[in-house]
Amino acid sequence: MEINYIKEFVVLAETGNFLEASDALFISQSSLSKHIKQMEKELGVALFDRTTRKVSLTEYGSTFLNYARQISVLQYQYTTALLNKSSQLLQTISIGSIPVMAPYHITDSIMKFQKENKNFSVNLIEGESSQLKDMLRKNQCELAFLREMNDDDDEFNKIAFTDDRLAAVLPVSHPLANAESLRIEQLKGENFLFLQPQSMLYGISTKACEEAGFTPHIIFTGKRAENITDLVGKGMGVSLLMKKPIQYLSDHTISIVDVVPEIRTYIKVYYRRNAQLSPAAMHFIHCIQLP
Repeated sequence: MEINYIKEFVVLAETGNFLEASDALFISQSSLSKHIKQMEKELGVALFDRTTRKVSLTEYGSTFLNYARQISVLQYQYTTALLNKSSQLLQTISIGSIPVMAPYHITDSIMKFQKENKNFSVNLIEGESSQLKDMLRKNQCELAFLREMNDDDDEFNKIAFTDDRLAAVLPVSHPLANAESLRIEQLKGENFLFLQPQSMLYGISTKACEEAGFTPHIIFTGKRAENITDLVGKGMGVSLLMKKPIQYLSDHTISIVDVVPEIRTYIKVYYRRNAQLSPAAMHFIHCIQLP
C-alpha cells in the first residue's frame, strides 16, 4: 500500500471533508477519493461512510485509524531524519501569526518544528489577520495562522489547527460570576471593555450584543487582553473574549463564563491557492498534522 495514502486517510478522518483534506494535502479531491478507494480495495473493507455530505468513519475505519496515525508519525520522523542528513537543503520559512500564539500552542508547534529540523529555520511574523492576508498575497510569508469565523473566503487554502469559543469575562464579585453559562442579553446595561476596533474580536463582540438586542456601552478599547482582564478584575466593567487566551491569563480576580448560544471561531493555517510551497513549508504542515 502507498504510505502517503495512509497519511491522506488520517487527514480525511480528522477533517471529515474531502475539500478540506485535499487542500491540506496539496492534491485534488478526485485524486484523494481515488486513493481512499484504492486503500479500501486493498484492505477489503469500507473505511468511510459516504451517505452524508461529510464523510464519517465506519467501524473498520475507526479500528484502522489508530494504526494509521502511528504510521503517519513514523513517516514524519524518517522524513525529518533524511532531510537533516542533507547539507544541500537549507531553507528559511516565513510564517505569520495572529498575536495570540501561546494559548493556542502555535509557539509550541513552531518550536517543535525548529528543534527537529536543523536545516529549516523559521522567520515568525506577528500581525492582525488582514495584515497577514496581504502579506500572503505579496509572497512576504508562505503560511499564516489566522482566526476565522465563517468559512466563506475561498481566496486561500486553509488547514484546520484549533478552535475556540466566546466567553464573558466578569469580576468575581459579579452576580453572574458563578454561572455555568449566560446569554449576552443578561449583560445589557454593563460597561464593556473590548479589544481595539480594528480587531476581529471587536466586530464579533459588538455584533453579538446587537443581535442580543442592545448596543454595548463601551468604556475602553485596547490592544492587549491582559490589560482588559486586569481592569475587569478591578471592577471597571465586563468583557467578551475568546476563552482559551483568557484561561491562559486568568487569575483569582476574574470569572470566565461560557456564552450561549455558542459563538465559535477557528484558527487555521492559510496559504495562497495554487502556491508552490517550499519543502520547508510542506514539512511544517506535515508536522502540525501529526496526531
